[in-house]
Amino acid sequence: MGRSFENRKHSIAKTAAQKSKLYSKYGKMLYVAAKNGVPDPESNPSLKSLMEKAKREQVPAHVIDKALEKAKGAGGEDYSEARYEGFGPGGCSVIVDCLTDNPNRTITDVRNCFNKCNAKLGNSGSVSHLFDHLAVFSFKGGEQDQVLEAMLEADVDVDDVEEEDGQLTVFTAATDFFKAKQALLDAIPDIELEVQEITFIAQASTELTGDDAKAFEKFLDMLDDCEDVQNVYHSAQIPD
Repeated sequence: MGRSFENRKHSIAKTAAQKSKLYSKYGKMLYVAAKNGVPDPESNPSLKSLMEKAKREQVPAHVIDKALEKAKGAGGEDYSEARYEGFGPGGCSVIVDCLTDNPNRTITDVRNCFNKCNAKLGNSGSVSHLFDHLAVFSFKGGEQDQVLEAMLEADVDVDDVEEEDGQLTVFTAATDFFKAKQALLDAIPDIELEVQEITFIAQASTELTGDDAKAFEKFLDMLDDCEDVQNVYHSAQIPD
């Protein structure tokens, strides 16, 4: 299907200078995952998966431990999830996921990013139908037939499997994330999952050039600077 996984989303942080921002955002996500379940990764699969992702992003152990300890205490911040949709520069589709303790601040910040970059904030559902919500796993080793058989035996809803230069990327239903992950670990015991996440992937890409491409880069940088923005998913494709 040519999912173009590399284009799936804008990363949380791009440079070493943004590491503190990355740590802060992971701290918030870990806190929420622990607070919504239990602060024990062995009893909270969502927390365990997020901790593994944080470690791959080289988030220090003390940041992770602090978030878990904070979640064990009474009270604490009351974070809620917020999702905003709209059209970025050049008409590309954009989904912005946030965690916030102040919805008024968050919507104001996100709207400001759209307004200053020739983009348009839309209503809920305005572009989400243009994306597929999928679990994605990417790794080296294994064969397509072997992976498909493992998914079938585990009753996993497989959307697609891509192979390029020895790298396999498996797309499954988002609801099958943990089931698919376990099936892969059972089928290929020494597997190293370079990517394991639930994400939004655009069904079609929008090529941006010239002023639109520059405006889009500014747009992403502005969203990066927003305290509450966690992930940005988009359909934009900028030629090298």
